[in-house]
Amino acid sequence: MASAALQFFAFILALLGLFGTITATLLPNWKVSAEMGSNIITAITQMQGLWMDCTWYSTGMFSCTLKYSILSLPVYIQAARTTMVLSCIVSAFGICIATVGMKCTRLGGDQDTKSHTSFAGGVFFILAGIFDLIPTAWYTREIISNFLDPAVPESSKNEPGAAVYIGFISAGLLLTAGSIFSTSCFKKQERPWVYPKTPQQQLQAAQQENSGYNLKDYV
Repeated sequence: MASAALQFFAFILALLGLFGTITATLLPNWKVSAEMGSNIITAITQMQGLWMDCTWYSTGMFSCTLKYSILSLPVYIQAARTTMVLSCIVSAFGICIATVGMKCTRLGGDQDTKSHTSFAGGVFFILAGIFDLIPTAWYTREIISNFLDPAVPESSKNEPGAAVYIGFISAGLLLTAGSIFSTSCFKKQERPWVYPKTPQQQLQAAQQENSGYNLKDYV
C-alpha cells in the first residue's frame, strides 16, 4: 500500500485542487479583452466569467453585471457552470471519504476497509478532475476560435483569463491526488505462492503418514 506520507501529500494536493476549483468557478475573468489594435476606449479591461461580466475603467471604478438569464447564455457557458459546480461537490465528497481511508487516521475500521475507502476517495477526485478539465478546455477552445476568426473585429477579441489557468491547474491536482489514492488500495502479496503438489509428492506424503500411523500402533 502507499505510505501514509504519500497519502497525506495526495490529500494536500486534493485540498489545493478543491480550493482552486472553487476560486476558478467564482472568478469573473475567464475571458479577458485582448489589447490589440489602435482602438481607444474608456474601459481598460473587460472581463467575462461564468456568473458575471465586469469592467475596469481608467478612472479606477470597477463594475460588474450578473448573468441572470441562463437560457440566453451560450451552451459552453451553461455546461461550464454545471460541471464546475459538480466538480466542487464531488471533490468535497472525496475529501471526506479520503479522510476516513487515510492510514494516518483512526477512522474507517481495519486495513482492508480503509484501503477500499481510499480507493473510493481516489475515484471521486478523478471524477472531480474530469468535471473541471472538460469545461476549462471547452471554454479555452471557444476563446481561441473567436480570436482566430477573421470576421470578428479586433475590439471584440478576447484572451483566456486567470480563471482558466487556475482551472487547468486544479484539474491536474485533483487527477494526481485521485491516482495516488486509487493505487493505494493495491498491496503486495505477502505470502509466497504455493504450487499444487504433483501426484508423486502426494504419494510420498501419503506413505509417510501411513508409516507414522504404523509406528504409533506398535508403541
